[in-house]
Amino acid sequence: MLGAILHHQYFTELDRLRQTYFYFDPELRPPGHLSAESLESAYRDLREEFVRVLTEANFVEIGHEEILRAFAEHALVRVKVKVPLGDYRDVRMFRRGHHRETVSIPSLFGLRRRSVEVEVYDDVVLMVATRPDIAGAEPRLSLLSARRSTTKARGGAVLFKYFRHIPRWDLEALFPNVRVVMGIRDQLTLGVPALVGGVPILLKLASTLTVLFVVAGFYLGLSGKLHDNDAEQALAAISGLFALGAFVLRQWSNFHRQSLIHQKQLTDNIYYRNVNNNSGIFNYLIGEAEEQDWKEALLAYCSLLAPPASLSRDEVKLRAEDFVMQRFGLQITFGVDDALARLTSLGLLRKDGNHLAVLPLADALTGLERNWVALLRT
Repeated sequence: MLGAILHHQYFTELDRLRQTYFYFDPELRPPGHLSAESLESAYRDLREEFVRVLTEANFVEIGHEEILRAFAEHALVRVKVKVPLGDYRDVRMFRRGHHRETVSIPSLFGLRRRSVEVEVYDDVVLMVATRPDIAGAEPRLSLLSARRSTTKARGGAVLFKYFRHIPRWDLEALFPNVRVVMGIRDQLTLGVPALVGGVPILLKLASTLTVLFVVAGFYLGLSGKLHDNDAEQALAAISGLFALGAFVLRQWSNFHRQSLIHQKQLTDNIYYRNVNNNSGIFNYLIGEAEEQDWKEALLAYCSLLAPPASLSRDEVKLRAEDFVMQRFGLQITFGVDDALARLTSLGLLRKDGNHLAVLPLADALTGLERNWVALLRT
């Protein structure tokens, strides 16, 4: 009966959250009749409603200092990424649950592996609001940005992403449109061989390019003097140019190959940890909030129902935490205030100063039935 009542109440929250998100869904193009002030007000409503649902689902917000520190640290994602922070107007992260895990990472250019203990967040939710488009402004696209524009969210959209089992120092890899960039070691690995191999080719070309221009000028009628071995040196210069072009092409291919390897590493560690995105996240989070609320209220009621049937707030909290530890082996921080507030709203809790008590089971069921009937009549 308790679960049915909470399900009905949270369904109303789900409907309200979907309606608020309509103007910010990246997969939709909302009507343009809303003013900037109305959109700003709608965004505040969406943000407050979403944060409230996450709080009810027992998520806590990750501080900006911890997010910034993740940009300098690495856990499983051993690559350097660049996050387009200038594209975002607001970024917020939330987590729930954590544990320590031993992972094996490569070292010495992959020749050895070492074990490292990292802190892992069980659930992570990311909220990213993009900057609104400026009316009349033409976007400036480079060759790379034009190629990525098909996956970039529209201006003014709000993105929601839900991940599971994310190491604490890999939070920066969760941002949308992150781009893998070469680190110092990768640049040296590709740049030193390029320098060593390219310098001899350039020195050889330096002595033959002049002859190539002389021969070209002779055949174009710009010069009337040509020595016997000039044609041979011109052919050597052309061969050197082809060799230089092939060398540059090979180095460019090596660069892109290394970038793809890093991008694959990023994808392998993040893609398969993604649970849901955007509007699809609402059903999941509402279900999580409903389940957490139901469990908290039930734990508080059962803690007060068992003898002694009159406890203080702290005693209710301690009894609920001990029960979960003994029964399931989990160490939790019980949200006793939310649970007691829920029992009070349902008319199941009685207070006598600092002492708390609940209605007997038969009376509690009768009270819940009255709440259910009242919901159906509204």
